[in-house]
Amino acid sequence: MQWETVIGLEIHAQLATQSKIFSGASVAYGAEPNTQACAVDLGLPGTLPVLNEQAVRFAVKFGLAIDAHIAPYSVFARKNYFYPDLPKGYQISQFDLPIVGLGEIDIIVDGDTRTIGVTRAHLEEDAGKSLHEDYHGMTGVDLNRAGTPLLEIVSEPDMRSAAEAVAYVKTLHSLVQYLEICDGNMQEGSFRCDVNVSVRPKGQEEFGTRAEIKNLNSFRFIEKAIAHEVERQIDLIESGQKVVQETRLYDANKDETRSMRSKEEANDYRYFPDPDLLPVEISAELLAEMRAELPELPAAKKSRFQQQYQLSEYDAAVLTVQRGLADYYEQAVASAGGEAKLVANWLMGELSAALNKSSCDISQSPVSAERLGGLVSRIADQTISGKIAKQVFELMWSSDDSADDIIEREGLKQISDSGELEKMIDQLMAQNVAQVEQFRAGKTKMMGFFVGQLMKQTQGKANPQELNKLLLAKLNA
Repeated sequence: MQWETVIGLEIHAQLATQSKIFSGASVAYGAEPNTQACAVDLGLPGTLPVLNEQAVRFAVKFGLAIDAHIAPYSVFARKNYFYPDLPKGYQISQFDLPIVGLGEIDIIVDGDTRTIGVTRAHLEEDAGKSLHEDYHGMTGVDLNRAGTPLLEIVSEPDMRSAAEAVAYVKTLHSLVQYLEICDGNMQEGSFRCDVNVSVRPKGQEEFGTRAEIKNLNSFRFIEKAIAHEVERQIDLIESGQKVVQETRLYDANKDETRSMRSKEEANDYRYFPDPDLLPVEISAELLAEMRAELPELPAAKKSRFQQQYQLSEYDAAVLTVQRGLADYYEQAVASAGGEAKLVANWLMGELSAALNKSSCDISQSPVSAERLGGLVSRIADQTISGKIAKQVFELMWSSDDSADDIIEREGLKQISDSGELEKMIDQLMAQNVAQVEQFRAGKTKMMGFFVGQLMKQTQGKANPQELNKLLLAKLNA
């Protein structure tokens, strides 16, 4: 029997506010446990939540970016459940009246574009964090994260493979960073994903029983968890057993999912409107203001890069995946006198390799866009060769000097003077008569011998194009 996979995702994006969604407590990452949970976050008697306006603005901004319906009237609700890291005994979220309604996201998989529906995106507070290490068999609870503002983005069950799911997550990951509503740091939990997976016989319209895999925080783990879960469910059904609706965790060390708890339905949470919070009303003025603040979005920027800079679809996609990377690229091109393709090659090649080796982000690059552009312009005007440019780049990485300063100081200018090169060629040919005769007898590989000797003699500073042209002319004379 052929099986079809059905995938829906719930992505939790931590909003880049300075304080929590219902209190003034800090959301800074890395503080000592339980030092950033105030009385409001803990739900102590007599405290009242106050909605963070910036969180609302960020949610609206996201909704506009995916062309979604923005609810003029939305309501916060209490989601009731009991867990050690939920101090109030309920989570403030949104249920039947979310702030962002139906929208859509375009993804590209293997060159094909697919549209994935977004069911809703709602505001909610995060819970605390249970700590299971170093407590001698006990569990610790850190409530610093309690009350942190989240935007939960819920997709339609439109994805049919792990590749599509990963493409969707990557697209959203890029989008929230472009909008500057989330830093996208998956290692710190700022952007994490719950995956709902089910299988059904190919051609069947009815969905199979789904399992939810919680808190995946890397693209690789999302792909591997889906692959394992699909295989697990098919094996169960084909052996005559049934898939149970449940919540599971992915164990990266064992590359498997394991049961966590039975999956609750909405009525298990006893949702009801929070009596301490007023409904949210979105005015036409706020919508207009947020729409005016939208940046050029990734898909539009990618298309423009292809047209304006004559880049391939692949290069444009790589360079626009991060807003900071795209901005760096454009600044470098401007500084390089418009050498768009050469800048792209250097940014995706030498610079990216150096950043990866140093575990740096583009915003932390020791070589600014202007300095990289200056280096590329010296390659373009043949002041230096591409090989010498790599040497210059290494010196730029460890200093604040410009490419011009380094080239001048180190004496790295390319030798392009035809008269000077001809003298060197004549001298070399005179010293290697046998090799010249071999070339003229048809052993054209000897060309490499002469080029190598001349490059060694000039310490790699001879202009390769000019050298090859002059050398070939003299050898064939």
